[in-house]
Amino acid sequence: MPNPSRAEHPFATHPHRAFLRLSLPVLISLTAEPITGLIDTAFVARLGEPSLAGLGIATSLLAGIFWVFNFLSIGTQTQVANAFGIEDESAIARSAGTAVTCSAVLGFGLLFAFLPFIDELCMLFGADAEVLAESTTYLCIRLIGAPAILVAHAVSGAFRGLQDMRTPLIIAILSNSINIALDSVMIHGAGPIPALGITGAAWASVIGQLVAMIAAIGWFQHRHGLLRPRKIADIYALFTIGRDLVVRTGSLLLFLMYATRVANLISVETGAAHQAIRSIWIFAAFLLDAYATTAQSLVGYFIGLGDVPRALRAARIACLWGLVTGIATTAVMLAGSNSVSLFLIGTPATTTFHAAWLVAAIAQPINAISFVTDGIHWGSHDYRYLRNAMLAASGAGIAALAVLEQTPHATLQQIWIVTALWITIRAMFGLLRIWPRTSGPLKPSK
Repeated sequence: MPNPSRAEHPFATHPHRAFLRLSLPVLISLTAEPITGLIDTAFVARLGEPSLAGLGIATSLLAGIFWVFNFLSIGTQTQVANAFGIEDESAIARSAGTAVTCSAVLGFGLLFAFLPFIDELCMLFGADAEVLAESTTYLCIRLIGAPAILVAHAVSGAFRGLQDMRTPLIIAILSNSINIALDSVMIHGAGPIPALGITGAAWASVIGQLVAMIAAIGWFQHRHGLLRPRKIADIYALFTIGRDLVVRTGSLLLFLMYATRVANLISVETGAAHQAIRSIWIFAAFLLDAYATTAQSLVGYFIGLGDVPRALRAARIACLWGLVTGIATTAVMLAGSNSVSLFLIGTPATTTFHAAWLVAAIAQPINAISFVTDGIHWGSHDYRYLRNAMLAASGAGIAALAVLEQTPHATLQQIWIVTALWITIRAMFGLLRIWPRTSGPLKPSK
């Protein structure tokens, strides 16, 4: 496997061009999933507000369940990037094999661990009986795809660690294209196929994810070889990373799920509007996360080479492009308020929707910094710092949401103001670890 030396790496001579060249495929592959989520939302919205609110609860829970285990992808990407920097092909193969094995085991574990408690989990979001029925139906089916999701994401992380951003893009397009094609048939029915409603949306997603898993494993094995983990130390190293990232991601998702609960407690209409805004927010977050993923690969690669100055330069360029894109995202969101409302909830923007949407739009540049700095810290193995920063941000955010839950006239706009505060705290901690560089892996050597 050819590996460019430090001098030959495209980033050395054309850093911005190299960064964007790596980021574009990641951008498309990461946004493929939320685009599919938006299309799912649009299809399900035509089934009525209970189905849409139920979808919001189910997708919030799924995000919580799967994102807690994103260390499988994040840890694998950084380990492979470090090994790629020093041309250790054995370590690359072991990291990928370890990730696949652990992902499959954890995926089946999730399936059997959560199925008995689906009703209780959905009830935590304050859903009424009709919304509860829709959310539990969707969630039970989607959990069948848990092993496929974790395995496909872990292998995609290995590809990105090798700075192969195109293969995960192909996998994402394949999976989500199947999902969208089946959505149009299975939700509302076509010919001999009956209308399955929200059940059809769930099965469409599962089938697409199974195809993605098979394709990811097959392509990696064909190109690089896929070895089983050779050492217990490999599994221990991955779970050591997971220890901090699980706590970090768990606190992140606890905040997001609590926000969904508060919105649903206000009213069904507020819950539906929150789901619409949350869908766009997640789409924008995945867009910005493309820069984080590229920064992680570059920072990890240069740290593997022992080149901290170039790793820091990659961090600066990532933050710059993230900020520019965040500002552009704000402009697009402000211009498209009424169109989004009409597309996702079927009515022109109400006062409630528009006020909350305004807050979510204005927060996008800060959101960009929080996501990009996450990627920088992932690439530098600074997992514990990220854990502590997220605990601080989510602790403050959850406390503010708890006050809102007890407020008789709480509004959706207030929920999104709290969300903006949560994002700001994350961004602040993310920047402080990089500038000034008084501590951490990017600290100048004496």
